Amino acid sequence: MTTPVPPRDASVELVEITSANYREAFRLKVRPDQERFVATNATSIAQAHFHPEAWFRLLVAGGTPVGFAMLEDWTALPDLAPADWKADPYVGLWRFMIDQRYQRLGFGAKAIEALIAHARTRPGARCMILSFVPEEGSPEPFYRRFGFTPTGEVAEGEHVMRLGF
Repeated sequence: MTTPVPPRDASVELVEITSANYREAFRLKVRPDQERFVATNATSIAQAHFHPEAWFRLLVAGGTPVGFAMLEDWTALPDLAPADWKADPYVGLWRFMIDQRYQRLGFGAKAIEALIAHARTRPGARCMILSFVPEEGSPEPFYRRFGFTPTGEVAEGEHVMRLGF
């Protein structure tokens, strides 16, 4: 059974992952040539359970799961936050993926806009940060479209970008 492609004008919702829908998140996959850029959703969800700052959601367009996102959000746990967060409170885009079947349909852009809007609501957050693997096919041009700019920092081999609020 094939899942219908949602209409391009469908909005993207950030839906909590629960025991009722986690399998849908596990089924979402990037293209094989993109696998080196992002962990699987199963790995991300498992990792989130050991990180109190992790906030993760299923990205749903027109009722169809199209992707996954996980944020690093210390705003509810400022006493536990690392020093770099305390110096410049941020919400970090930790993981982001759109399933290979739904790429290039505008859902990634709508999802990033929804994630930025969510990050702006977090108390005390002054910016959103993310990092990417600087190789051919990286998402850097995509992130630049939303105002993210390089910081010059390299963390664990990934280039860091920032969007000020």
